[in-house]
Amino acid sequence: AGLLQDSKALVLTLGDNTYPVGRPEEFNNCYEPTWGKFKASTLPSPGNHDYGMPSALGYYNYFEELAGPDRRGYYSKSLGNWLIISLNSNRTGQPMQEQLRWLKQQLSSNKRSCILAYWHHPVFSSGGHGNNEIMQPAWEMLAAAKADIVLSSHDHDYERMSPINASGERDDKNGIRSFVVGTGGAKLTPMFFAKPTTEARNNAVHGVLKLSLHANSYDWEFVPVAGESFNDTGHGVCH
Repeated sequence: AGLLQDSKALVLTLGDNTYPVGRPEEFNNCYEPTWGKFKASTLPSPGNHDYGMPSALGYYNYFEELAGPDRRGYYSKSLGNWLIISLNSNRTGQPMQEQLRWLKQQLSSNKRSCILAYWHHPVFSSGGHGNNEIMQPAWEMLAAAKADIVLSSHDHDYERMSPINASGERDDKNGIRSFVVGTGGAKLTPMFFAKPTTEARNNAVHGVLKLSLHANSYDWEFVPVAGESFNDTGHGVCH
């Protein structure tokens, strides 16, 4: 309802946009009739299930230029005082190095005081897949730039971490606040022991995370599907 009422609202996808393998039919028959109504306002990112098709062709054919240039799966957007960075955690080898060079350039030339980045595989998670080292170098760059929020999914649960520094330790002053939001529709999955940095988590309720981005601060709210009561709300200030 909030998306329908607010013309400025954007949808960020955190990968695995369809199941099971990101076929064009999945985007046309499942995504399009639902989230597709907000397609023009969507800033997507790809997940490993999108790459179930060669070169994630279903994903890129559906989102086209919204998915960034050259089918590389990463891009940035300025939104008020925020730099929004969508990354592709499915790249390896030389393509990943190219993405990291691009990210470094984006951060070094950034003039905005608030930074939000997102991709599919979480660097820190107590979900079934656990931590993912593939994006650790990107996390370290973002931490050095004093980024504010990182979103990811992959694990089918919701988890909010305390602000974390480059090496994964709690740092309330300069750390990145991260969320795993894998509650968008697929079957929810088991979680392991909470980490010392875990502040809230749930693997029983589907829903979305609503972020309200202000000039130098932000609010978060987990919005559960109808009939469920789990929520998680809070406020943060940009570095």
